[in-house]
Formats: sequence, C-alpha cells, structure tokens
Amino acid sequence: MIVMELIFYAFSLVLIFAAVAVITVRNPVYAVLFLVLAFFNAAGIWMLLEAEFLAIILIVVYVGAVMVLFLFVVMMLDINLVPFKEGFIRYLPVAALVALVMAIEMLMVLWGKGRFGAEMFPAPMPNPAGYSNTRELGELLYTNYLLPFEVAGVVLLVAIISAVALTLRTRPGIRKQNPSEQVRQRREDSVRLVKMKPEKPKGA
Repeated sequence: MIVMELIFYAFSLVLIFAAVAVITVRNPVYAVLFLVLAFFNAAGIWMLLEAEFLAIILIVVYVGAVMVLFLFVVMMLDINLVPFKEGFIRYLPVAALVALVMAIEMLMVLWGKGRFGAEMFPAPMPNPAGYSNTRELGELLYTNYLLPFEVAGVVLLVAIISAVALTLRTRPGIRKQNPSEQVRQRREDSVRLVKMKPEKPKGA
C-alpha cells in the first residue's frame, strides 16, 4: 500500500505541475505539450483506481486524437498572442479570487475527514484476478442503458451531419474549390495567346 500511495502522489504532483504550466507558459505549443503530460498522469491515476477503460480512452481519444490535432493546428497557425494578454492585469483579481475559493474547497476536502460521512461506507473490496471493468461497462451500456446510449449515438450522428452541411453551404463572397473542375482543366481554358504587332521604341 505504501508503494501505491507513493505512485499516486507522484502522478498527482506531476499532474498539478503540468496543469499549472498549461495556464502559465507563454508558448501555446508548450501549453499543449504540458496538457498531454497532464492527461498521461491522469490516466495513470485512473489505472491506480482500477479504471483501465477510462485510462485507455483518455490516452487514445484525448492524447492520441484531440490533443495531437490541436498541437498541429497550433503549430501551423500563426497565432497573435498580444490580444490574449491585453486583459491579463484587469482580470487578475477575479482569477485570484476564484483560485482562492478552489484552494479552500480542496483543503476542506483534504482536512475535513469525518465531516462528509465517508467513514460510514466501507472500503471497496479488491476485484478478483479475472475481473474486467470494460466488460462490466459494456454489459451495462447494452442492457440497462441501451436506449440512452442509442439516443446519444443518434444525436452525435446528427451533429456530425449538421457540421458537414454547414461547411458545404454556399455563401456570397466566399470562393470554393471544385476538385473535379480542377482535374478537367485544360491549357486552352487557362492560357490564351494574343497576337500583337511589334512596337518600336520611341525615338528609334
């Protein structure tokens, strides 16, 4: 148990450091990299809590897809950071107040043992060797929560179709590419030869 606690505190410290670095570093590329580090440590904490499925989803979906895509977008775009820093001093007191309230709440949770009634509930028993929370989650999704799961899938499908339809709509003043016309383009359609009489320079 001591080793597990040490590993938990190590993951937690690195997670807090990465989270603070995300909002303090000036380079957006470094901020995304620190966010990826935070996700990795959060996945490690999920593994310690025996939630392997959530840890894998956190790495595959957020780190492997969303954050990598966001990193490439940030690296390719030339982002002007000056407008983002203009209101830093103005909103600093509000941000400090919110941070103070959050810190007080976390200290109340850490030092408030016996005030939340957690001791009334026994510690969960360790799972057997062949236990799989992924299987348990799948059985719950496709038995007890089948209808909400299907509704959520339909809503996501409608959202994807709507996003594609919004990008394909015609708007005035915006040029769009037509790949089929570009492939069928010929030299005669884009280049025109004009015959002109030779001109003599003045004074010749």
